[in-house]
Amino acid sequence: MGWQQRISLALAERREKQQFRQRRVSQHDDVRTLCVNDRRYLNFSANDYLGLSRDRNVIAAWQQGAERYGVGAGGSGHVTGYGAPHQAFEQQLADWLGYPRALLFISGFAANQAIIAAMLQKNDRIFADRLAHASLLEAASLSPATLRRFAHNQPEALAKLFSPADGGETLVVTEGVFSMDGDSAPLQELHQLTALHNGWLLVDDAHGIGVTGEQGRGSCWQQNVRPELLIVTFGKAFGLSGAAVLCSEETADYLLQFARHLIYSTAMPPAQAFALQTALRAVRQGDDLRARLQKNIRLFREGAAAGGLAILPSSTAIQPLLVGEEQAALRLAERLRERGCWVTAIRPPTVPPGTARLRITLSAAHQEEDIQRLLEALHDANGQ
Repeated sequence: MGWQQRISLALAERREKQQFRQRRVSQHDDVRTLCVNDRRYLNFSANDYLGLSRDRNVIAAWQQGAERYGVGAGGSGHVTGYGAPHQAFEQQLADWLGYPRALLFISGFAANQAIIAAMLQKNDRIFADRLAHASLLEAASLSPATLRRFAHNQPEALAKLFSPADGGETLVVTEGVFSMDGDSAPLQELHQLTALHNGWLLVDDAHGIGVTGEQGRGSCWQQNVRPELLIVTFGKAFGLSGAAVLCSEETADYLLQFARHLIYSTAMPPAQAFALQTALRAVRQGDDLRARLQKNIRLFREGAAAGGLAILPSSTAIQPLLVGEEQAALRLAERLRERGCWVTAIRPPTVPPGTARLRITLSAAHQEEDIQRLLEALHDANGQ
């Protein structure tokens, strides 16, 4: 089999299984809506939970940062790419979340890959929640450590995996808020169990940071847990992009020596780090935004329950509507678009077979009439 035949067969298989992914050019004039092919839709597929991607102060800070520092870092942080905005934001983030150090990464995917690649060795073990993000599971499967997955959000299932290790270390991996189901991990139980067996806990809180906890400090703060490795990202509630790992002083120094994604990648643009400082202030002062988001979540869930919709049990901005069969999820998403609501169908391999769904995401920027229009569209589309 040649390269072209391999590629053609793989694409044909994806199309046959209704799993073929396509990008669409979209224009975002605000957080609530997007425009595709000259038609405007209410946007219920973004992760901009607080609406900060269009915040005037954040935009102005990015512009000011670009004027002052340029639009690119120009090199790795280990060469010339680490500047005053990076240093300032790392310190602000560490102080806010109660850690000695924070290290910036260009994306959450890169942060998860870098940490697992740098930390894990041959005799080590990774125990990961079965529904952990693809970046975590892929990095774990590529590492020399042994990967074992435990039943989703089941500490008792994790407990069964612990046994005397052959001289290696154990890393337990979970999300704070799960990106596809929208539910929260039982972090206290996971952390206590992990500590009991002298392991470390890694929590990816991409969808919790900025939204839950005091001042939006996230899932771990909310549950009074301080994992040894905390990953936070800035492409959701912060409204920008990038990520950071929060850890101890010595762990940060270790990662600076051995995390290849830090050593060999161009650093985050300093203008972005400068804008993130303003976004952090907005998140910390964003109680009104978080209250508005919670109101929208309650409004949607109450309406969904009244309409008999199969919404998964989530109290977060991620509200999955379980459909099951992939083609049915695609048809439902298309019917919603016909009614002016943009909702994305999520299919395997992103989610397990038989659990195709619509992933509805809500924002503080949505208005009550937006939620009502979505509920009416869901009711009409389900009736067809």
